[in-house]
Amino acid sequence: MDRADDMSRRTVLGTAAALAAAAVTVSPALAAAPARRPRADRHIDNRFWTSQPDWSAGTAAGTRVVAGARPGVVIGEPAGTTDYTDPHTGKKATWEYARWTSPVHRSTVPATEVVASWNARTPAGTWLQVELQGTYGDQAVTPWYVMGRWTSGDDKETDIRRTSVDDQTDGKSSIYTDTFSIDDPATGLRLVSYRLRLTLYRRPGSTATPTVWRLGAMASAVPDRFTVPASAPGLAKELKVPRYSQEIHAGQYPEYDNGGEAWCSPTSSQMIIEYWGRKPTPADLAWVDPSYADPQVCHAARFTFDYQYNGCGNWPFNAAYAATYKDLQGVVTRLASLTELESLIAAGIPAITSQSFLKEELTGAGYGTAGHLMTVIGFTAAGDVIANDPASPSDPAVRRVYKRREWENIWLRTKRKNAQGKVVSGTGGVCYLYFPARPSERQRKALAAVGVR
Repeated sequence: MDRADDMSRRTVLGTAAALAAAAVTVSPALAAAPARRPRADRHIDNRFWTSQPDWSAGTAAGTRVVAGARPGVVIGEPAGTTDYTDPHTGKKATWEYARWTSPVHRSTVPATEVVASWNARTPAGTWLQVELQGTYGDQAVTPWYVMGRWTSGDDKETDIRRTSVDDQTDGKSSIYTDTFSIDDPATGLRLVSYRLRLTLYRRPGSTATPTVWRLGAMASAVPDRFTVPASAPGLAKELKVPRYSQEIHAGQYPEYDNGGEAWCSPTSSQMIIEYWGRKPTPADLAWVDPSYADPQVCHAARFTFDYQYNGCGNWPFNAAYAATYKDLQGVVTRLASLTELESLIAAGIPAITSQSFLKEELTGAGYGTAGHLMTVIGFTAAGDVIANDPASPSDPAVRRVYKRREWENIWLRTKRKNAQGKVVSGTGGVCYLYFPARPSERQRKALAAVGVR
């Protein structure tokens, strides 16, 4: 699970084919649910740029659009050069760069929070930066906030250190690792629109370039709530998702967030990556001690690690890591209800969910946490949640069944009391969704129904 101080570092986080179901019983209403348009009361807005028209609608400064099955943007003719001193190595280098800026997106939800995510390939000696600039309801404009500096590699000679950027604020909003947040939502101030800026970097004179296939953000204004209304069960289905325990990696590679005990996010990511039939190659894993079980979990921890956050729980970095595997996409979003999650499971799409709770709030967990990621893989006939919980003592013990009402509340609430009785934030339905670049029609409709396109 994520470290206990995660709640202070985020507003909302304290942090192939294996599609066959063990049993399938879907109500008629739920079977039709993926075709529904998102409800007007979802409090969540997603906007992603993925198509050739999307990319062509942006403003290019040295980038060009590439067509094909996965349209994207690359460096065409660099717009200039800049120096960057890596704060984690002290190494200064000169980089060529090109930029792409999205059109202004007016959110359907005047937002208190925004989380960006992206899917890209960054060959050795290249990297990218994602920034957000928004407009408040009072028409004031934010600075360009850095939402992440990212590379898929971590070669000491050619790559920067993957990093979030702390201490960004304008007195009205701030960046908490990977989350834009209004400082005082009680004032009524909201972010009503934003644009994203993507900067691609490479070594001067190189012909290598990052390729970005997906860029976007989830904006939300989930109402404050200690409890959420109970939902009626509508699905009995279990997806066959690999089971991996983070706990068996305790003490391994402590340079990555003190070892496996804190690796809930990359462990969950690896489970779903392998559900879709992707995994690291033997060459990718050659650096891992051969005596360690499940070396791919160590690999996921290393390549999701945020050197500023000093952890593996950066949400967009996990989604970006998943998308480094062939023809996979990853996004960070929120869901509005357990019914929406059922719709995704019905279409064969598992989800990684973020939640925080006291030990007594989740029967059978055996622990409490200020922030933890687990993988929801299905629902029992009674509607209870079937989760692959990486905070388990062994791989076989990872599969858990949690009471629907308890799990629903700890995931969807935005406020809770911690062990000291202090009111702190809940996650408000945050999840990662990983899915194929070319989803089936049913999967596409299920994703569209929760606002992901």
